[in-house]
Amino acid sequence: MRQLLSVVAALAALAAYLAPAQAQPGALQTAITPQDYDQLRTVADPQLSPDGAWVAYTVRSVDVAADRRITSVYMTSWDGKQTVRLTRGQETDSKPRWSPDGAYLGFLASREPDSDADQLWVLSRAGGEPEKVTDVPGGVTDYAWSPDGKRVALIGKDPDPDASSGKGEHRPRPIVIDRFYFKEDETGYLRDLHEHLYLFDVGSRKLEALTPGRFDEAYPAWSPDGRSLAFLSKRDGDPDRTDRFGLYVMEARTGATQRQLMTLQGETGDSDWMSAPVWSPDGSRIAIVAGGDPKLIEYAIHHLSVVPSAGGETVVLTGALDRNVTEPRWSPDGKSLYFLLEDDRNQHLARVPAAGGTIERVLTGRRSVEGFSIGSRGRIAVLQATPDRPDEVYAFNDGRLEPLSRQNESWLAQRRLATLEETSARSPDGTVISGFMMKPADYVAGRRYPTILRIHGGPTGQYANTFVLDWQALAAHGYVVIGGNPRGSSGRGEAFAKAIHANWAEPATQDVLALVDQAVASGIADPDRLGLGGWSYGGILTNNVIVRDTRFKAATSGAGQGNALAGYGTDEYVRDDENELGVPWQHLDVWLRNSKPFLNADRIKTPTLFLCGDQDFNVPLLNSEQMYQALKSVGVETRLVIYPGQYHGLSRPSFLRDRLERYLDWYDRHLGLGGAAATPPR
Repeated sequence: MRQLLSVVAALAALAAYLAPAQAQPGALQTAITPQDYDQLRTVADPQLSPDGAWVAYTVRSVDVAADRRITSVYMTSWDGKQTVRLTRGQETDSKPRWSPDGAYLGFLASREPDSDADQLWVLSRAGGEPEKVTDVPGGVTDYAWSPDGKRVALIGKDPDPDASSGKGEHRPRPIVIDRFYFKEDETGYLRDLHEHLYLFDVGSRKLEALTPGRFDEAYPAWSPDGRSLAFLSKRDGDPDRTDRFGLYVMEARTGATQRQLMTLQGETGDSDWMSAPVWSPDGSRIAIVAGGDPKLIEYAIHHLSVVPSAGGETVVLTGALDRNVTEPRWSPDGKSLYFLLEDDRNQHLARVPAAGGTIERVLTGRRSVEGFSIGSRGRIAVLQATPDRPDEVYAFNDGRLEPLSRQNESWLAQRRLATLEETSARSPDGTVISGFMMKPADYVAGRRYPTILRIHGGPTGQYANTFVLDWQALAAHGYVVIGGNPRGSSGRGEAFAKAIHANWAEPATQDVLALVDQAVASGIADPDRLGLGGWSYGGILTNNVIVRDTRFKAATSGAGQGNALAGYGTDEYVRDDENELGVPWQHLDVWLRNSKPFLNADRIKTPTLFLCGDQDFNVPLLNSEQMYQALKSVGVETRLVIYPGQYHGLSRPSFLRDRLERYLDWYDRHLGLGGAAATPPR
């Protein structure tokens, strides 16, 4: 602790630079624009120090000149009075993790000119520059300190023998594929390369492989006594053909036997619903999040389970809760488990007795808790977003939140925000659909406004009570924005999510249209100036809406699809698709049912802007190209925007601005937003 205080004192002179500037009272507020992408900072991954005195976290900002996003590690004292930027430069640093004694902070980064592989770096709390301590040929994707801090469990990647060393001319070789699951967004084409569990000795720098072979391991977790490691791995037949993972335990030594404790369901090792296993403080139990019926893939509810570390019966603690849970953490006394609970339009912090019992929602309200860390003295650091605040880190004390990171405070103080209202509507079959409405800041009751329906991706997932910059920019431009959570969304239970199983358009199309109908009936939305759009599944459902309803005057379809058959073998969803739709040569009717936008393109009348990254393996570009070509053929106004070098999610800052600018331009031109934003009621 004395070392920690000394380095803070040495850096105190830099505090004005390191901490976000405070806005001046009475500063002029301006509306949100696409250029605000360059100002917004993204805070993530809070980690409490072992003594609970500091919280480390990452901050992603934009280097406008380099047109790239940079992620750095910061820390803030528990009382919020000191904020220190720990890493700086043009790198992307991730996964800050404290050593058990708090003397070091590890993180992953690629800082060498001849390699883009992440390695483990360690920053001494006594001061000085970060030191690279690993040299795993293929790079490190995850790690965990041992309880004594002398060893680190690593997940290391096999090196690519065909990758350029960065020296001299690199001559590409043919890519030879023989795997069933053979491509993945951002990763690219998959060959016989895997991610294994390694043991790294911090003092000697010795690296030992614990799990060689043709399997992939993920999420290493140490037992409290430092003797064993828990991890997840697919070892059930051909890993490419299943979404079933096993929870394994082994002694932390080479040659040790790996024992499977339980089987759990998950989309991939990087699934949003999967979480690392966590040992109880006494080492007798392991908590894990497990999926439901594998036939329901991501539509299934994910529950919190506990299994004895020596083997035995699994106990499901949230079986009666028809909601998804993630990120379990034991309380320091081992009597309860904290976790994130996804509910209708929100995500809360909750806990449940480790022996089972009533679930208590610890932090509720209109918010989305995205992460948390539990430390000593009952301290909990929380990462949360609200409709008027992007993700920030807070100290959670006795039911109260105290801001710690304040990364966006100055920027927000200078911006005029629209208010996000919760709304709902009844679909034609009587189902209540939850949604949101954002009106322009200068909204005048009794006037009708051009209105944009936005549709989220997934389809599982939901619009929540978070800060949405795109919506703010649309509202600032004069639009009413509607966002809905149609069936297929999570947050409303398994039956609600699986309602679109094998039929991606219905009843979701009717659900989102019900929200629009209500806005029109209430005198808010102008029925003659309606637009819509979305990304990923949001693009898929956009295509399905415009082929069924011609009243929309403008649409934007990002990374979407209109022909399900075009996705088979070209995207990364072969396991999901065969599970949900069956193989096309046996269930052609199901595939054709999900291809209506393309096969009935002559019914579309809505001018549509298609957008996609050219490296997207999630919903590949060819899907947008097909829809663009079809609309061109039938004479509907359309345009295709291709973002070079981009995957499913755009990352280049200039492209993020460009996309939002194109949304505004497309909607403006087709919804007639030239002069007054609103028209008198009809």
